[in-house]
Amino acid sequence: MPGDSTHLNTRSISQNTYDAIVVGSGISGSLAAKELCEKGLKVLLLERGKDLVHPHYPTTHKNIWDFKHRGNLTIEDKESCYVQSRHYSYGEDNKQFYINDRENPYTELKRYDWVRADIVGGRSILWARQCYRWSDLDFEANAKDGYGVDWPIRYKDIAPWYDYVETFAGISGSREGLPELPDGKFLPPFEMNCVEKDFKKKMEAKFSDRKLIIGRTANLTAPKEGRGQCQARNLCHRGCPYGAYYSSNSGAIPAALATNNLTVRPHSLVNRVIYDEQKQRATGVEIIDTQTKKTEEFFAKIIFLNAATLATAFILLNSTSSRFPNGLGNGSEQVGRNLMDHHKGISTTAEVEGFLDSYYYGRRPTGVYIPRFRNITTQTPGFLRGYHYGGGAARGRMDNDQPVGIALKESLSEPGGWTIGIYAFGECLPYEENRVVLDKEKKDPWGRPMIAVDCEFKENERNMVEDIKLTSQEILHTAGYKNIKVNGAISFPGNANHEMGIARMGRDPKTSVLNAFNQMHEVPNVFITDGSCMTSGSCVNPSITYMALTARACDYAVRELKKQNI
Repeated sequence: MPGDSTHLNTRSISQNTYDAIVVGSGISGSLAAKELCEKGLKVLLLERGKDLVHPHYPTTHKNIWDFKHRGNLTIEDKESCYVQSRHYSYGEDNKQFYINDRENPYTELKRYDWVRADIVGGRSILWARQCYRWSDLDFEANAKDGYGVDWPIRYKDIAPWYDYVETFAGISGSREGLPELPDGKFLPPFEMNCVEKDFKKKMEAKFSDRKLIIGRTANLTAPKEGRGQCQARNLCHRGCPYGAYYSSNSGAIPAALATNNLTVRPHSLVNRVIYDEQKQRATGVEIIDTQTKKTEEFFAKIIFLNAATLATAFILLNSTSSRFPNGLGNGSEQVGRNLMDHHKGISTTAEVEGFLDSYYYGRRPTGVYIPRFRNITTQTPGFLRGYHYGGGAARGRMDNDQPVGIALKESLSEPGGWTIGIYAFGECLPYEENRVVLDKEKKDPWGRPMIAVDCEFKENERNMVEDIKLTSQEILHTAGYKNIKVNGAISFPGNANHEMGIARMGRDPKTSVLNAFNQMHEVPNVFITDGSCMTSGSCVNPSITYMALTARACDYAVRELKKQNI
């Protein structure tokens, strides 16, 4: 009869109860699991993808001729992964890590390139590994120019946590003393080649506001706690058996497992957060087992949502109740809004005269980097915020018109001239109308409302791109390079793979979803530390910031749990 507790399967509930549940095993979720486990909590880590255990990466030692199509994609690859194949990183040698778009569709109200992994470790296996701290230039931007809401934290609040996660992950880089790009806890940097060093000298002599530095990257330049030094194979996208670049699989997950407090459950697609109206707390999550297709519930005192921005938006919007008819913790009506990504797509190349007596040996997992210099002390007309450049110099093969035969073979063994190229990543402002919604008229293959994305770059981003084009030409021309060419066009949102927003941090519960510790204003035992939490986007790669926010939030959550405040 209703209310008769004798019919409850309390044993099943007990077996499925943990101290904490973390949704998503990517760069932030795995770190949340590690931090909570090391603080003594029993943690369930839920991942929708299939299992992947370090160092067992299936293609990592293969030669290009071991692949049937020599690394190229087939028509079937492009048809089944029609979104993933829009991204440069998707190839024959790592396609097993990506989601099948045909089996996991979503609606693009405007084109949005949602790049998704389908493995334990998430996109930490696939990321570009660039790690740059934010400064107060970024944390104060919204307050100063009026776009978005003010961040509830500043650099001083997160700086110790940058120290902490950089030390754990292992970041190589050079100390430069730039206030707009704070230095970190660095391993020795990789070295520039001769043309890059010359470019640095020429550019910095001409432009006092511009610096050329080596890229700061999560590739070890010295062995670290069971992880080997980077071999510079430049096969990071296949998974690194040496653990030389930081990933969930080689870093946080093994550390969490070492505590004996972690349970990892792959094939677990989270539907919703379970909310108790009387307790005014979340009590657990509901999942679909993607192998059995059965629904199951798990319970915990605290929940960290780290499914990556769009998937986290789905979970929140799909978690409805009497108190939250429009989604969990959505009294502000900001859940799903303010979706951001970096814009990219423009590269500028040039030919470099001279240096024909010089070459370089081997490969390098990072390029050179020109930190943001626009809109720091003076305002550039036409756009707010800024961008950075990355790039590098190299020698290709000699151009030749030799006929087939010995002369052709010999000419192919000779290096050609030097070339140099730079590309840009720019900031996107937080626009309330750039959003994720649920289309309840359409169902996904799991019987759930379809995710629909309505997002675009606007005038500010387009104006920034024009400055990127002109300035890149100016920089290369000033260095004396020849045959300068601007290539490409602005990307579509999503393609930079840095989606952010939808559950922003803020001071006021009426205009934001999370507080200064990534805790939901309205559901205090739910924390969100993936890209969803970002109040603005900066122009730098965001993963190390997610990690710092995650470690900080975990420390706060456990302290509040011990005080019985959550």
